[in-house]
Amino acid sequence: MAFNSSDSSTPPLPATPLPLSSTKENLTPLAPKLRELNESRSELLGRIQGLKQDLQSWRSKLDTQVKVYRDELSELKKSLNTEVDQLRSEFQELRTTLQQQQEDVTTSLRNLGMCQEIKKKAKRPKILWLKKMVTKNQMFQLRRLGLKKLKAR
Repeated sequence: MAFNSSDSSTPPLPATPLPLSSTKENLTPLAPKLRELNESRSELLGRIQGLKQDLQSWRSKLDTQVKVYRDELSELKKSLNTEVDQLRSEFQELRTTLQQQQEDVTTSLRNLGMCQEIKKKAKRPKILWLKKMVTKNQMFQLRRLGLKKLKAR
């Protein structure tokens, strides 16, 4: 039987449209859309995978760099601690040397003080003896002469 469009025996089209999924005509335009969506999905998944790999690579590089910096900081800390210990030792030596020098100076000053006291004791009798024999005015002149003699030496 041949299909004739003018044939009155064909049923008329229903007044309400058929659902889209039920007709073949409506399925054909969806196929390219689905293909496009699948391609887009694949592309996005590829990008996500690429980003994940980039992130892992970045983390690996970052971890390596952090390890290098930690090692450098550890070495710097060790060298600084060594230098601080060396400075402490040197300051302790300086402190000991300064204390010894202070003791030596104190001892020398004590010895000088004793020598001066001995000299003062030796000079006092002469001064007392002179005071008895000389008036105040003469004593002033003697002192002045004595100072001049000391300055001249």
